[in-house]
Amino acid sequence: MNQTVNADPAELAKFSELAMRWWDPDSEFKPLHQINPLRLDWINTYSPLQGQTVLDVGCGGGILSDSMARKGATVTGIDLAAKALRVAQLHALEAQTPNVAYKEIAVEALAMLQPESFDTVTCMEMLEHVPDPASVAKACHDLVKPGGWVFFSTINRNAKAFALAIVGAEYLLQMLPKGTHEYAKFIRPAELAGYCRDAGLVLEHSKGLQFNPLTQRYWLDDDTSVNYMIATRKPV
Repeated sequence: MNQTVNADPAELAKFSELAMRWWDPDSEFKPLHQINPLRLDWINTYSPLQGQTVLDVGCGGGILSDSMARKGATVTGIDLAAKALRVAQLHALEAQTPNVAYKEIAVEALAMLQPESFDTVTCMEMLEHVPDPASVAKACHDLVKPGGWVFFSTINRNAKAFALAIVGAEYLLQMLPKGTHEYAKFIRPAELAGYCRDAGLVLEHSKGLQFNPLTQRYWLDDDTSVNYMIATRKPV
């Protein structure tokens, strides 16, 4: 792999191996299916998707991309995991999802090709899997139009996050495959805010994502101590 590409080959291989299970709601990707309505509605609250041109960075098998297209957006999903992209394309064909397309390209490369081309950019559950998250934030800034929204989600780095997101989710509850996350790659909200500020994005809102393993229920609140999302905007 080209060493200038901001991707970890082991991470790409990990998600490619699971590719055929992306759209099985009872598979390792069950948490993504469960949280998708929450993150979709949160995005749509600040940046109504109907009629928008949207870029989904690190789209994987297309769970969020597909749902944003069904909200009326014209969506491009990009990723470097080729097998996951093929699954996303196949699902779009089978489900007859309108106005969604998938490309195998790095976000930094797309930023050079199509600057300021999108009304909204989403980058969810992806930053904790790349070597240089600041580079992704800068590319997202460059891709969105002035006044447009950029949404990120990732995992905080602290003892509670280690206990819940790795020990709990991967080993005790086995909600995710072991090795899905590396603690050292988790990103504190202040760090992510710094990456965004350095890129030229303005932090507007943040939200925490919570889970009750007994009731299997997810919800949003203001506690960003483990899983969290931020909404940023590019100045006009």
